[in-house]
Amino acid sequence: MINLLNSEKTRTLCEQVWENDIIPTLNTFISIPNKSPAFDADWQKNGHIDAAVKLVSEWVKGQKISGLELRVLQLPKRTPVILIEIQGTIDRTVLMYGHIDKQPEMEGWLDGLSPWQAVLRGDKLYGRGGADDGYAIFSSILAVKALKEQNIAHSRMVILIESSEESGSIDLPYYIDELEKEIGTPELIICLDSGCGNYEQLWHTTSLRGMVAGVLRVETLTEGVHSGYGSGIMPSSFRIIRQLLSRIENKNTGEILLSKFHVTIPEERIKETRKAASVLGDEVYKAFPCIGNAEPVNDNMGELLLNRTWRPALEIIGCDGIPSLKNAGNVLRPYTSLTLSLRTPPTCDAKKAALQLKHILEADPPYQAKVTFTVDKASDGWHAPLLKDWLKKAIDEASQDYFSKEALAIAEGGSIPFMAMLGKKFPKAQFLITGILGPHSNAHGPNEFLHIPAVKRLTCCISHVIAAEAVHE
Repeated sequence: MINLLNSEKTRTLCEQVWENDIIPTLNTFISIPNKSPAFDADWQKNGHIDAAVKLVSEWVKGQKISGLELRVLQLPKRTPVILIEIQGTIDRTVLMYGHIDKQPEMEGWLDGLSPWQAVLRGDKLYGRGGADDGYAIFSSILAVKALKEQNIAHSRMVILIESSEESGSIDLPYYIDELEKEIGTPELIICLDSGCGNYEQLWHTTSLRGMVAGVLRVETLTEGVHSGYGSGIMPSSFRIIRQLLSRIENKNTGEILLSKFHVTIPEERIKETRKAASVLGDEVYKAFPCIGNAEPVNDNMGELLLNRTWRPALEIIGCDGIPSLKNAGNVLRPYTSLTLSLRTPPTCDAKKAALQLKHILEADPPYQAKVTFTVDKASDGWHAPLLKDWLKKAIDEASQDYFSKEALAIAEGGSIPFMAMLGKKFPKAQFLITGILGPHSNAHGPNEFLHIPAVKRLTCCISHVIAAEAVHE
């Protein structure tokens, strides 16, 4: 039996606290340009991360939750973390996770919108970091507060908020080691940094992709020469790099041709993906800001979702050696460099895949050009353990109570490095990975927004699941 959580009281509390307290605080949070260290080399000097930590910490303390202890920890030369412990009535531990660092501004914000100014339009709160992942600490605390106000039993809560997630959680492993005793052995791990297929039901994430990234550089000359003099005699470095890319990707379909990047997709995940596709329909691709009549890579919605979540994919995310259009001269350029980003399936061994990629790109270079591929990142993905009956039931009940629709499972195409880390450290834990990054929310691009009605309901759902964890056998 679920802990007798009163859904109406929970809903009323969440509505009041979000409207009167959280949204105004999030407005201030959005105004802080606390970019992740990868995007702000002077983050310590600038002090924006410290300002964000101070803001949310003061808000947490202001909630006056009994048994709550908050500490801000900062190891030398590391970004800070917020550690919150809340005494429970059950001798188990639930670990909750979120982050407060942000992606950079990006260009393309609509008129009247800005990355560092919160704007509420209808049900959406626009601004950088509100949805990714500023809301997490507020929802986590409010979910526990709802239990406290109804005297509902719950396990000991540990809430960990980091500030280097958008940089690959580079500092988090040091804190996990430092805080091993404080964290303990969680029974349940809840992460509020994932996505949702729509804003109409509770979605939980079953897997995350990993990544192999690096720089491919092709050099043919020591300096550029007039194209009228050199072209046709010396090969273009750009043409060579096109040939090399064809070694790893089918140019017509986008299929990755390297064996180490492919895995067998579990049948259970295929079934869940097809069910999600049947609910989402063509919103699978219409959620993207397509230009004109641009089309997806095929018209099978289930296959599109599997492509995004369980199959590898390549994107060129940066280039060097190519002048801007206004500076383009008639020159046979000496080199071309591309930053390759390959998303890898959840169970792919990223390090082995990276070695195969490097070998294929560097072997037998056309025209004996100098070809180097420097691996910058090889991060494994994550595959969740199957839900135990109690957690599956709690998730379904929560979605029905607060969204009036069934819960759905979906895999995600991005990465949350912390999850792979925790999956290895706590192999027996159950996971609820969820979030509010849905259609058009555009977390890493312009016009990021937080869907307010959905995040209120999500907060209630988390409270329900925590209550259920306390009474399961």
